[in-house]
Parts: sequence; structure tokens; C-alpha cells
Amino acid sequence: MTAFSLEPAQLAWCAELRALAAERLRPLAEKGEPGRVNRALLAELGALGLLPRLFTSGALELCLMRESLAHACTEAETALALQGLGAHPVHAHGTDAQRAHWLPRVAAGTAVAAFALTEPAAGSDAAALSLTAAPATPGGPDRAHGPDGWRLSGEKCWISHAPEADFYTVFARTAPGAGARGVTAFLVPADRPGLTGTALDMLSPHPIGALAFDAVPVTADDVLGEVDRGFRVAMDTLNLFRPSVGAFAVGMAQAALDATLGHTARRDAFGGKLRDLQSVAHQVAEMALRTESARLMVYAAATAYDEGAPDVPRRSAMAKLLATETAQYVVDRAVQLHGARALQRGHLLEHLYREVRAPRIYEGASEVQRSIIAKELYKNLEDR
Repeated sequence: MTAFSLEPAQLAWCAELRALAAERLRPLAEKGEPGRVNRALLAELGALGLLPRLFTSGALELCLMRESLAHACTEAETALALQGLGAHPVHAHGTDAQRAHWLPRVAAGTAVAAFALTEPAAGSDAAALSLTAAPATPGGPDRAHGPDGWRLSGEKCWISHAPEADFYTVFARTAPGAGARGVTAFLVPADRPGLTGTALDMLSPHPIGALAFDAVPVTADDVLGEVDRGFRVAMDTLNLFRPSVGAFAVGMAQAALDATLGHTARRDAFGGKLRDLQSVAHQVAEMALRTESARLMVYAAATAYDEGAPDVPRRSAMAKLLATETAQYVVDRAVQLHGARALQRGHLLEHLYREVRAPRIYEGASEVQRSIIAKELYKNLEDR
């Protein structure tokens, strides 16, 4: 199989996922409360066997899941993706004890995971983290946590699933002044003393919040990967999930395109159908062209990740950048061609218009993706 064609079994699976999303997941999503974790939806994702696949799938399969779910139920797609984002560091870098305790519950949808990287002053510049992990005083009040423990102090902001998650993958500075080389990843249960959170009222319908760490105790048993090597954990996770953010965007773009095809084929205007107007037909063609181009780049990046290619960072950045910018364009064009009806609360395109904006910012804004691409290009030039 190449990166540019899917096997019949894969195509059939995608069709099955779209049907499941429409018939079983969307009704649960509609019953959820905006800005709150929908635990019934998570439980159904677990029962359908989709959450367990987060830990057995490659990047391409993850992309197919996210694209297919997004086409019919963006809430289900986001719930699945956030579980994967928060738990992947545990799966890939955790200890046997960490994996045994948390991953079965994540897969069942009974434990909510979150990825806590962003801070008020460290969003796109992830190496500028200031949440500190200060060594615990031997023999002091943290003695129960071991002589090699730390206390986390600071803030995290715009964290999806906060403050309702059951555990957080937290990135903190263990070596002051060391940039990306002085960050450590910790698995922090939500009930750890000193950890509090508040919900933020955001455009996105899924929960997003801020976390405050007031000398939160952690030990060597909570470390994910190696001390001072947490940035690798973060980048490994983002390299996997950035193409799948693109897949999410492609799913939304395809949903907007499908809605536009149906609308312009039925809508009477100026003595014919909207599709008969060359200006409309050309816009629809452009929407389709960009959507398919983004899809192919996402599949190519995911395949490169699965094959262990050396250019994964560049490909991942390109896939996320192209797909998220494309989805913004396609959804905006779809709204324009639908007219005022698309702006009514409850319309598919009104929903997509709110959903499509955030992916251009999270997991590295579009400007960051361009910087990554340029850096990798010049790096390759210097290596020749």
C-alpha cells in the first residue's frame, strides 16, 4: 500500500466509522453539556473498541479514525483525540506500573486523560516553560514521597479536559536555564494535593481549563521517560498527533464540502440551480481540490511516521499546516454559499465554523509549523 491509496478494507472501515459516529455517537454528543467532559460519550467510544485502538494503531489508522469521526460527530472525534493525546506519553514512555494502572481505564473511557504543556507565557514556544519542579527537601514534609521527589509550582493554561481530567501529563522545568533540555514529563493524578483547576469559557464546545500547582508533590515514580528529557516526550507525542489534527480538519472540510454539494444542487437561484452558476461551480471545485490535497498530505505524513522516516517533523508540520488552513477555507466558502441559513444556531456549518478555528492554533500554531518546516529544510541543506 502506498501513502496515496487506501485498501478496500480500510475504506470499508472508514464508512463503518462514519455510520457509527452518526448513529451511536452523535446522539450522545447532543446530550452532552458544552464545556464539560461527556463521560457517556467516552464510555461508548470505549465500548465500541475505538479508545483501545489508540494504543495499538499506527499514525495512519489514527488519522483514518479521526477523519471519519469528524465527518459525522466532531465531539466524538475530539473526545477520542484528547484521550490519546493525554495518554500517549504514558503508553510510549511510562513505566509498567503507570501503564497498568491508567491505560486500561483510559481505553474503557472511565479515566479522562489530559496533556498539560501550554502555559500563559509559553504556548507556541514550548521550550520556554516556567512551571518549576523544585527538589523536595530531604526529611521534610515530602519525606513520604521519597528523597528524590519534587514540588511543582506554577500554572498551565488552555488545557483540554481540564479541570475535569483524572490525570495529567505535565511538563515542568527541572533544570533552570536549560531551555528544552531541562524539562521533565510527569504523570500527575488530579487528586494530588495542591493541584486545582478552573474552567475557561472558550469558543470550542469541549472542556478547556487552567491548572494551578501549589507545591504539588511528585516523585521518581511519576516521571515519564527520563528526568530533563521531557521535551522529547512532548515532541514525540506531537509528531504523532499533528498529522491526525490534520485528519480532523480534513474530516470537517469534507463534511462542509458534502453539505455544499447537496445545497448547491438543490437550491434554485437566478432561473436555475446554484451549481449552474460558473462562479459557484468553480468555488466548489476549489474546495474539493484543496480538501483532497490536504488528505493526501496527511496520509503521506502518517505513513512516513509509521515507517520511521527521518523527515517526520517536516511532514507532520506540513500536514497539520495545510489541512487546518484548508479546512478554514473550505468551511468559510461553504458558509458563504449557503448564505444566512448557515449562521443559524444548530446548523452543521455554524457548528463547523466554531470548531474549525482552534486547530490552526493548538499543538503548534500555523506560524510555528512554518518555522518547523523551514528549520528542517535548512537542516537538510547543511547535512548535505
